[in-house]
Amino acid sequence: MTAILLLLLVAVAAAVLAFAFRGRSNRRERAVRELLDAADILEARLRTARAEIEAVAGDEADPVRIAMREMLRQRLWLQQHGATASLVELDKVRASFDDARLRLDQQLTQIERARAPLA
Repeated sequence: MTAILLLLLVAVAAAVLAFAFRGRSNRRERAVRELLDAADILEARLRTARAEIEAVAGDEADPVRIAMREMLRQRLWLQQHGATASLVELDKVRASFDDARLRLDQQLTQIERARAPLA
């Protein structure tokens, strides 16, 4: 009877551990997927910003180049370290993409206001 209870306890513990590991794995996969989505959104916004800035300032002024370089650096980091990075590290990189996109949107709004005819 004791052996059966012990086996049952071991089986329950194994099931709990498997469930916990699966949940952590799903959170990691979701974090990586959200990070890649944020990078794609930022890259699209950077391309739009580059076109807008070139339309206003010409090819000489390209402040988007630095942001593109940083975004590509973060993608390379993700490729090299994404599988082993902690959720905190993945969230931090995603937050940097979101912050960059917000700053870029603010700059594009300023450019749009500058281009608008004075009323």
